[in-house]
Amino acid sequence: MKAIRRFTVRPVLPDTLRPLADLARNLRWSWHEPTRELFEAVDPEGVRAAEGDPARALGAIDAGRLAALAADSDFLARLRAAADDLDRYLTEPRWYQRRPGPAPASIAYFSPEFGVTAALPQYSGGLGILAGDHLKAASDLGVPLIAVGLLYRHGYFRQSLSRDGWQQERYPVLDPAELPLTLLREPDGTPARVVLALPGGRSLHAHIWIAQVGRVPLLMLDSDVEENAPGEREVTDRLYGGGSEHRLLQEMLLGIGGVRALRTYCRLTGTPAPEVFHTNEGHAGFLGLERIRELGEPAAADASAAGTGTGPGAAVGAGTGTGSGSGSGTGFGQGLDFDAALEAVRAGTVFTTHTPVPAGIDRFDRALVARHLGDDGALPGVDTGRILALGDETPLGGEPGVFNMAAMGLRLARRANGVSTLHGSVSRAMFAGLWPGFDAGEIPLTSITNGVHAPTWTAPEVAGLGPDASDRELWELRRALRERLVQDVRQRVRASWRQRGAAAAELGWTDTVLDPDVLTIGFARRVPSYKRLTLMLRDKDRLRALLLHPERPVQLVVAGKAHPADDGGKKLVQELVRFADDPRVRHRIVFLPDYGMGMARGLYPGCDVWLNNPLRPLEACGTSGMKAALNGCLNLSVLDGWWDEWFEPDFGWAIPTADGAAALDEERRDDLEANALYELIERRVAPRFYDRGPDGVPAGWTAMVRRTLADLGPKVLADRMVTEYVDRLYAPAAAAHRALGPAAARELAAWKARVRSAWPKVSVDHVEVGDGLTGTDAELGATPAVRVRVALGELRPEDVEVQAVTGRVDADDRLLDPRTSVLKPAGGPDLDGRLPYAGALSLDRTGPFGCTVRVLPAHPLLDQPAELGLVVLPAESTGEGAGLLLR
Repeated sequence: MKAIRRFTVRPVLPDTLRPLADLARNLRWSWHEPTRELFEAVDPEGVRAAEGDPARALGAIDAGRLAALAADSDFLARLRAAADDLDRYLTEPRWYQRRPGPAPASIAYFSPEFGVTAALPQYSGGLGILAGDHLKAASDLGVPLIAVGLLYRHGYFRQSLSRDGWQQERYPVLDPAELPLTLLREPDGTPARVVLALPGGRSLHAHIWIAQVGRVPLLMLDSDVEENAPGEREVTDRLYGGGSEHRLLQEMLLGIGGVRALRTYCRLTGTPAPEVFHTNEGHAGFLGLERIRELGEPAAADASAAGTGTGPGAAVGAGTGTGSGSGSGTGFGQGLDFDAALEAVRAGTVFTTHTPVPAGIDRFDRALVARHLGDDGALPGVDTGRILALGDETPLGGEPGVFNMAAMGLRLARRANGVSTLHGSVSRAMFAGLWPGFDAGEIPLTSITNGVHAPTWTAPEVAGLGPDASDRELWELRRALRERLVQDVRQRVRASWRQRGAAAAELGWTDTVLDPDVLTIGFARRVPSYKRLTLMLRDKDRLRALLLHPERPVQLVVAGKAHPADDGGKKLVQELVRFADDPRVRHRIVFLPDYGMGMARGLYPGCDVWLNNPLRPLEACGTSGMKAALNGCLNLSVLDGWWDEWFEPDFGWAIPTADGAAALDEERRDDLEANALYELIERRVAPRFYDRGPDGVPAGWTAMVRRTLADLGPKVLADRMVTEYVDRLYAPAAAAHRALGPAAARELAAWKARVRSAWPKVSVDHVEVGDGLTGTDAELGATPAVRVRVALGELRPEDVEVQAVTGRVDADDRLLDPRTSVLKPAGGPDLDGRLPYAGALSLDRTGPFGCTVRVLPAHPLLDQPAELGLVVLPAESTGEGAGLLLR
């Protein structure tokens, strides 16, 4: 018989053991080794069976064991100490509370996926793991973050292999009652909920589950509720599943429903309303539209309830709405029109892009978006035409019938960033069309390089290694970690082959898979084509020779998931698996299915080298190599993402990349880069590993490990990343939010409309550069005067800034590394109404030098002059031309 309903029966803990429940419910245990050790003491077998999840382990413990623990004075003392430690962690001031200067009262962080722990499988790859590390670091630093995501009842997917190596997916159902989650409830005990209106009179309801990540609450919206029709119940069924409309509904629930869930959470808990909204990738971009809708509602009669004193959205627990329906009654209405609301929203919004290619951006049919967000949809009263304009991708060379989520995200955020220095540069070029007339370096899109959470990803033995450890101690530790990985790999290979249909009798060979004394290279990640899983197979004979070298053998541990709809990625997995199945090499190369956080925690410490060979510059950051580095694993990588930024020869090796014509020929490019990879392993990596001294220790290798731990490790930390977000983005965004109350938002919106309307009549009509110049020659240190006449049309001088731009020039007279200086008004208008401006150039560099002038909009509330995407340069016929060239 089959049960028609499932329950989770939890034990009743004795009063003395009640702190166990608090410790299990807070996901700090996932990165806090003493708490994990405490739960292992409770029930070692149960914790292992629960895959390390103490909440699940507690749910299965028998009453006898609980009674024994309740009578164990030593255990109770450990439990009290752990509970006290958690209490201090949650309440005592930390870095954020001691940070000088004003800071946001709270920050909302939206992401489509979160990889906090394997016990809460709500991630597919790097984006989710990064988001989880962001929350953990924010918690450790005391940053008042509130995270918002979705609860996927099937997670991403569990991966296995068929007998012929083809990826297979399964989607086990996740029961929230068995996960470390708490349902948010109203004071009367009923579940809190949000509701989105859908076309045709339908509604999308969602409950709000909370995962407590240290000090950070993670709100997860769940559409699998009885109020929904069958189609709506499945909106949060799978991460990145379904067709276009399904994905749109997911992103509407995340963005629009997420803001309503936040308002509900703040109302019920008294938590300060967020002053800053951080959109982690475009999937959550609709949050800005919901905030525009909120601000367009009539202002509350009680100004204090509406939070008008410190700008829109500043009230704490304001209003009486429950988050159901349209979200009215939340106390955030200001009666703003669309333009003013847009300015208020932009001021406090941060947008992070994670993709370096247009194909990685979510795009929807405009008609589909209009139908779901119009008056018959989720955002009644908000101008659908204005919404569609926010997602217009035609300035990026895109299609007119497509709504681009990244374009909307950038237009809705005053601050944006990429996730490594190289990715920031790539992103400025990719999105340059949104700021026409500006050089790529001036586009307002900065970069904050990702980081990883050290307590999560560093093996305890490595974390406990003192700086004075000898080479022998360091080498012996590396060998012990490698041996642990070998044992784990053998178990996983055996289990995988059993799933593939092999009998136990034919798996004796798995006892000799890998060797704890052989150089071990790891490669594990998602399997899109640009990450080039099979580049290592480019010359199979060459790879076999490396694996089977009689003196300096190499072994490879490979893992990764292809998207269920990506047959190309699945073919790459199958090609790798078939090579690894070869009896000649299967003891030297393995493919481990079902890559996830649990596997990764053992893989990074156990590998000697971490391999990464993407197509440059398509790896936005690539944090797996950072996690490896924290454990003393050396990187062998293409100079892409973070490795391009921080590579040093003491940290590992850079794989050369093809350039010129070779880079345009895909086959030749891969041949060249694969050959470079083989050469590095054969001639530099393996010899360094096997070059042992009289004591059996490779001094050169351990020196690189030591430098990696001491000098690279501190750079790749999520703590560093989050402090940069706070100082460079969150705090300025909060200041802008506070400065832009309703009146200021209306004034700024009206000023922008006036400037845009008048801009076609702005021109630079005359340029003179002289005084001290002879022809086109000038001496270093000269300060020639520059004078221009500018027509402003209907604009006032205070509406603009006139600049001189100088710098070296290339062969095409393009300014390199330009510098700007402000020109000042130099008199009244001439007979044609043109205004004179003047200043001086500083010729502080020798060689070919040039200058030009330009006019930009200027307003005290603008953070940078490129914000409007408006600029006027001289016409070539103006005075001395578009600029002056000094050679």
